[in-house]
Parts: sequence; structure tokens; C-alpha cells
Amino acid sequence: MSKIDVLNTNGEKIKDITLNKEVFGIVPNDAVLYDAIKLAQNNARQGTRGVKGRSDVSGGGRKPWRQKGTGRARQGSTRAPHWYHGGWAFGNQERNYTTKQNRKERALALKSALAYKIINKELIIVDKLDLKTNKTKDMKNILNNFKIERNVLIVVNELNDNLILATRNLTNVLLLEASEINVLDLVSANLVIAEEDAIKSIEEALV
Repeated sequence: MSKIDVLNTNGEKIKDITLNKEVFGIVPNDAVLYDAIKLAQNNARQGTRGVKGRSDVSGGGRKPWRQKGTGRARQGSTRAPHWYHGGWAFGNQERNYTTKQNRKERALALKSALAYKIINKELIIVDKLDLKTNKTKDMKNILNNFKIERNVLIVVNELNDNLILATRNLTNVLLLEASEINVLDLVSANLVIAEEDAIKSIEEALV
């Protein structure tokens, strides 16, 4: 696989590295990638909405009037759907949207998402993201060095307080450890900035 530049936080090239072709150089599998995105979206759904049917509302255990002779329509309960305070007919019920994907497919989907970042030139590798302060301004300066204006995913090998505090107020920035990287966050980001050590950790986990 071709080499890729490693930059410092000023956006200057300091060296280059060769990425593992078994992770970043595969032909992306769109079907598996699609399934992984749907899995992440489905598993994020709570499915807790629900309404009460006629068996769930209180009251109505007694027939309101006799079957015949009153001149009114026959009724069996005052909690039928057409009654005031009656149960809801065919209403939404609680539902579990969770879906599953086997381990090899999850790994292939993650590799496919990473491969697309290389193909679309949406990956920047830096030697180290080490902030001396926790100021948001300092992180903004680093992003400006890379001329970043869109949604960006920052992947580091290990989180620290300065990074967390400096990025938490930036709405277009998501900060993750290498062990937390996932398909949905990858495809949602317009650009990925990753530490060199984080790239090595990802390769070790996926090979």
C-alpha cells in the first residue's frame, strides 16, 4: 500500500508511514457496511413509546346496560376504543429494535469504513495530539492549521483531560479513543484526524 504523510499539529510533514493493506487497503464491502450502519442506528433506538389498549385501562369490567330492550346499541364494556376513556385500538407498543451482526462482519464493516477514508482522502495522521492547556482556543488553532471546517472525528490512542475539555464545546468535533472507534461515527465524519499510535492500535485489533 502507498505511503501516507504524518503531520505535526502545525500541519507540517515530519515523516511518512505505510498503512496495513489488510485494514486500509481492502475493497470496501458496501452491503456489510450498510448492515453495520443500520445496526448502530437500530440499537440506538429506545422503542419505549406505547399506549394502553382496552385491557390496560382501568374500569369497564361490567356490561353498561342489558343486551336488549333499551333501544341503544349493545355494549360489553365502557373501555372499548370508541368510548371516552377507552383503550387505544391498534396503538403503538413497546418494541426492541436491537439487531445483531457477527464478529467477522463487524470487523469487515469497520475495515470498509476505514478504506473509504483512504480512498476519499479523508484521513489525516498526526504524530501526537498533546495539548499543554485545556483551552478550546488551542484546539481551534490546531484545526485551523489543517484547514478544517466540517465535521471531524479525532481518534487518539489514549484520552487525557486537556483533550476532553478542549474539544467538548466544539459542535463539529467528536473525540474517541482508538478502542472506541465505530462504523457510524466514521461514516458520519467528513474528516478523520488520528494519532500515529492510534492507527497502530486499530491495525493490531483488526489484523
